[in-house]
Amino acid sequence: MELSCRDLGFRYEGATHPVFDRLSLTLTEPGFNAIFGPSGVGKTTFAKILMGAVDGYRGSLTMDGLTPCLYAYNLERLPGWSTVGRHLDRICPTERQGLLTELISLFGLEKILNSRFAELSLGQKNRASLIRYLLQDFRLLIMDESLANVDEATRRQIILRIKEIFADRLFLYISHNLMEVATFCKEVVVFPSSDKPSGAKTLRGQDLALGRKLEASALNQTMLEIVNAA
Repeated sequence: MELSCRDLGFRYEGATHPVFDRLSLTLTEPGFNAIFGPSGVGKTTFAKILMGAVDGYRGSLTMDGLTPCLYAYNLERLPGWSTVGRHLDRICPTERQGLLTELISLFGLEKILNSRFAELSLGQKNRASLIRYLLQDFRLLIMDESLANVDEATRRQIILRIKEIFADRLFLYISHNLMEVATFCKEVVVFPSSDKPSGAKTLRGQDLALGRKLEASALNQTMLEIVNAA
């Protein structure tokens, strides 16, 4: 398993400046990792390059043992003609029905299974959408703000259990929540602001898991390092 890029650069057609330039990073182990940085530094563009949805980049990109690669994003829609429960049942592989039941409970969606997607809150929509991806066969799952609008306690519960269930998969979690990425992620790849041309910097997060305690001083130090890198 390897995700690596060297001197990756990308500029949208007609743009004066590149979205990012000389971007280098390497991830070689499964786990829950973050892509972090201010708005406009290319986090989502990078995700789309990994998905093959954007080409024309410069530099080298290696994705070894990371297919299928899936991309879940904030405010994605489910079909409006079906209830949430019926849709999840239809797309769930037979052998993963037990996992579906567990995820519905974990995500706190039992009461909305008979509702249509348009009737849900933003947080419920994002949770229902994310379940679809977790039911599929993937080696890399990119979560682009896919738990936005979900309360902190529920996000914590979901992330910790996802890390346990899918311990052999690679996750890239795109988020603006500094404390969250410092707490839960193994590696935090910091995309710097556009006035720092040195490229991304990879830092160790606290990688909190179920049953572990987190020291406040260690978390504060990690957050400080991430802020300085960004």
